[in-house]
Amino acid sequence: MNRLGDVSVLAVIGAGKIGSAIIRSVKKCRRDLTIIATGRREKTLRQAKELGAIPTRDNNRAVREAEVVVLSVKPHHFPVVLKQVDENNWQDKIVLSVMAGVKLSTLKEALKGAIVYRAMPNINALVGLSATAVTTDSNGDKHRELIEELLSCMGTVYWVPEEIIDVWTSLAGSGPAFLAEIVDAMVLGAVAVGMPRDLAYNAILDVLEGTAKLLKTRRIHPVEVRDEVTTPAGTTIRGLITLESEGVKAALMKTIEAASQRATEIGEKIDEAIKKELAKP
Repeated sequence: MNRLGDVSVLAVIGAGKIGSAIIRSVKKCRRDLTIIATGRREKTLRQAKELGAIPTRDNNRAVREAEVVVLSVKPHHFPVVLKQVDENNWQDKIVLSVMAGVKLSTLKEALKGAIVYRAMPNINALVGLSATAVTTDSNGDKHRELIEELLSCMGTVYWVPEEIIDVWTSLAGSGPAFLAEIVDAMVLGAVAVGMPRDLAYNAILDVLEGTAKLLKTRRIHPVEVRDEVTTPAGTTIRGLITLESEGVKAALMKTIEAASQRATEIGEKIDEAIKKELAKP
């Protein structure tokens, strides 16, 4: 089983925001693929059905019937999933985890006999533009093409060493939230000096999209764009002075650092919880 086309049944354990985005994206790539989606709430199950998946609350059934399993529950719910699934059902399954902070070593210890991958997409998967990092160990090499094809349904895929995943979680996983805050702040600034909110909002979204395309196309350092826009005694330099005096750049750097540390903390707590669960008779 080396390609997505070789898979007949995919299970998505936890069809919440990211889980439903995965279902929607994969269905666009493989309309004939059977997807079993699990959830705790009626709303989640209803949405999964609307997306073309088979909804169920039975995690054990979903894992048993699938060839590939996507774990997209919140990290602190993972021990609950382990209780619900017969450990023999993980044997030889291809398991892709998108749970923040949960290490490959933890997954391998908990999911006996499974071939495991750890990935971190972002909410932009909803529009097919996720930037997704994925990692595995040597055991995952034979299904690497399949996993990349699956994740490519959501956007761009980057294979990275596992030690980078927590940083990726803070930068790309949480990044859309941070950028959304910046967008909102700039819109409010424009409103404060007289621009209608709708016009300001559309303008900054166009600016954000255009700047990203400019940086990708020209492959230059961001400061080069800054310097090209900045003229002596102009509006940009006055704004840049304010950014510097308010410590915005340092605040953003600290934001990524803090979010990365939190991802690591989550992984450590989950490790402890799973070890306790596995130690039970």
